[in-house]
Amino acid sequence: MKILLLEDDFTLSKEIAVFFASKEFECVPYYDGGFLLRKYFSNDYDLIILDINVPGINGIEVCKKIREVDKKTPIIMLTAFSEIEDKLASFDSGADDYLVKPFHFEELYARISSLLRRKEIPQQTEEKIIIQDLEILESEMKVFRAGEEIKLTPKEFKLILILAQAKGKVLSKQFIAEKLWDYHIETNQNTIEVYINFLRKKIDKDHETKLIRTKIGYGYYLSDQE
Repeated sequence: MKILLLEDDFTLSKEIAVFFASKEFECVPYYDGGFLLRKYFSNDYDLIILDINVPGINGIEVCKKIREVDKKTPIIMLTAFSEIEDKLASFDSGADDYLVKPFHFEELYARISSLLRRKEIPQQTEEKIIIQDLEILESEMKVFRAGEEIKLTPKEFKLILILAQAKGKVLSKQFIAEKLWDYHIETNQNTIEVYINFLRKKIDKDHETKLIRTKIGYGYYLSDQE
């Protein structure tokens, strides 16, 4: 198992590499975002860990550039900050998870194990989901409304897909959060409201028929009917 690590704290970087070596993982460390990108595309990795605040190109921008060509390799972001803006920026850049420093190495290992297990599970995909004039192409990660493509971030796309696959069933915030992040994090349920609002602005704002609906006290669902 090969892990790519971007971390400019030399001591922490070495400690992480030694810890994962004890788990029989190979951890390849880099200290500069720009240098990592120059080396990344000539190697294959099973998982990527990116610190946000590093010299050169920061972790958020590194994540975006990797996601332009690689949408499947799991990515975890590390940062010394815990503001909701940093979390949203991480997920919007294409990250799968987010961990605030300081952290226990065993917690990082648990997060990584969860992401790797999810990667190994074969996904049964439905080529196209159609709800009224909304089309979702899962394999291509594209969404169209009335024939016009709607640009979504990776987490926004995953959220609209979760709602669409429920086929009109009302989904609670907790259920959606667990599907988006695989486990419950304290801030996830509040973050769901933010993402729902993002989706409504992109998918419903310019259309008379609203598709993203709320059942007060229960959750959200996707339907062209009240």
